[in-house]
Amino acid sequence: MNRNRSSIISDGAFLLLILACFVSIVFTTGNPNLYLQNIIFLNLAFLIAVVTYFTNVTTGLLLNILFIFGYGTFTLYQTVVVGGLIGTQNYFWLIMTPIFTIATWLFTYGNRQLQAENEQLVKANESLATVDAKTSLKNTLSFQKDATVFMALSVRYHIPLTLMVIGVKYWDEIRRMINEEQLMEAIHDLSKMNQTSIRTNDSLYLLNKDNPMWGMLLFTDRQGASIVINRLKKSIDERNRDAYAEKFRIELDLKMGAVEYDAQGIANPLEFIVQAKKQLEYDV
Repeated sequence: MNRNRSSIISDGAFLLLILACFVSIVFTTGNPNLYLQNIIFLNLAFLIAVVTYFTNVTTGLLLNILFIFGYGTFTLYQTVVVGGLIGTQNYFWLIMTPIFTIATWLFTYGNRQLQAENEQLVKANESLATVDAKTSLKNTLSFQKDATVFMALSVRYHIPLTLMVIGVKYWDEIRRMINEEQLMEAIHDLSKMNQTSIRTNDSLYLLNKDNPMWGMLLFTDRQGASIVINRLKKSIDERNRDAYAEKFRIELDLKMGAVEYDAQGIANPLEFIVQAKKQLEYDV
């Protein structure tokens, strides 16, 4: 509802601004004798509108007050000193200049409201999304939900559950050597490779995209996780020889660690991640 209101305000103000420009141009060109004078006032109206756009309505209204005071002084001079008559010309710009200011402010207000609402929607989407858009992998939020269920199943049915985490060695140095597009492509390739190395009933998560770290929830013990680790290391060695060296002109090396779930020592999914990350320190 608020978004529709902001959109209506923005659209209405834009149409009002276009209409004011059309009327002002027609009025300016309608009297050739006062063409230069009207052009000056039209430019002043536009200038005040531009200042309002980049500041706020208070500044615009203050400038309008100054304009009205100055225009009133000019009209008084024309009437008393020059002997001119007060006509439509004298009232037109007193009305149109504030209209330009109000229309510009409403247009700016509506756009800023839409931008603020869009940022809120983006943040809400990021906080609620459970899948990474580029890799189609589950994220940390999804991991917390799934791990809570798997941890409960592990305790109830005495099924071993192991979290294996995977990182990229020397990532900070690598990101200085290849561009952003290649970085995302490397993350995508590594994600696909990790996915093909697990069973269908195991789950893979992208826990960190900035400094890539994947997590695998494996229904196996620590010894079984070692088999997966060896399989992944073999796969990355083969890809370094065949694909990565040619595609990225660098070797991508993985570091891996795993920890088996212990209900006494691991209270929640985030603690599960912390315990598994500590194991990465031993893979050098």
